[in-house]
This record gives sequence, structure tokens and C-alpha cells, in this order.
Amino acid sequence: MKKCPKCGQTYTDKDLNFCYNDGELLSYLADDAPTRAYSDRPGYADDPPPTEFMGSARVTQDTGWNPPQAPPVVWQGNQANQTNTPFSQYPTYVSPNQTLAIVSLGLGVGAVTIGWCCSSGFILSPAALVTGFIALNQIKKDPQLYSGKGFALGGIITAAIFLVIYLVIIIGYLIAALLSTVG
Repeated sequence: MKKCPKCGQTYTDKDLNFCYNDGELLSYLADDAPTRAYSDRPGYADDPPPTEFMGSARVTQDTGWNPPQAPPVVWQGNQANQTNTPFSQYPTYVSPNQTLAIVSLGLGVGAVTIGWCCSSGFILSPAALVTGFIALNQIKKDPQLYSGKGFALGGIITAAIFLVIYLVIIIGYLIAALLSTVG
């Protein structure tokens, strides 16, 4: 027999696991608890059910099903009037190389923005000038393969602006230092 711990209802059905009244998990009464086949201890309601071995596997019966046939020719469209044209390759366009021009612009902008920190602009601005002039030279020689004249000019101009401003600041400090020692 099993008993509901919540409402106290008892059930005689050994296969029933939950109470009809409140849905609580039923527990065996102390004397009716089943013992396990491999153990002498009593079983509990939350133990997994024992494994049952059935007979042979299910055998299905052949219903005479055949796979569908190929679709009708009408479904594939009218192919008699169409000629089979091979695919042609589309013309490709290779964009001109702008790498050095963009590097020049990046170095020039880097020199103007972060070049004041630890005087790193003295490394960035000459690099921007060199890459900018190399890019302009390549663009002049082969304009089909290289482009980015505006980027290269932007890099050269920003690097030159940094160098001019930095040199003016250094000259100003030197003049101030000379005037303070003389006067």
C-alpha cells in the first residue's frame, strides 16, 4: 500500500505514484515497501523503475511503397527552344593600390595628434613625409596601378605642419632661454 504524505490518503494500486487529490508523490507504507532484486534494502518511491526486457523487436510490414518518379517534363519548362549557352566570365576591375598614401596620412595625423607626447612626432612625421613622397612618385609613374594622391598630400601636409609648429616651439624656448640668461 502507498500513502500520500500530505493528505494521508492510502492507495492499494502498486503502480500509482502520485496522489489523486493533491498530486503529491506517494510513499510506501513501512511493511509494503518492495525490496530490490540486487539489494536487501527496501525500495523507495523515487527509485527508478526496474528494467523490463520485452520480446523481439517490432517487425514492420512492407506496404508496397515505391519512391516517386521523376517530375514530368512540363514541370522543367520548355527546354527545346532554349540553347545551352556556357557561362562567360564577367570583367573584373582591380582597384588601384593606395596603401602607401593611406599609411602616409595615418602617420601624419598621428604626428599631429599624439606626436607631442614624448616627442614621438619626430619619428612619425619623417615617416609620413617619406611614405607620402614615395606614394606620389608611384602615382605619377603608373596612375592605373596606384592612386590616393589626396591621402599622400594629406600625410605630407600634416607631417610638415607638425614639424613647423614643433620647430617654432623649440626656437621660442631657445630664445626665451637666451634672453633669460642675458638679461
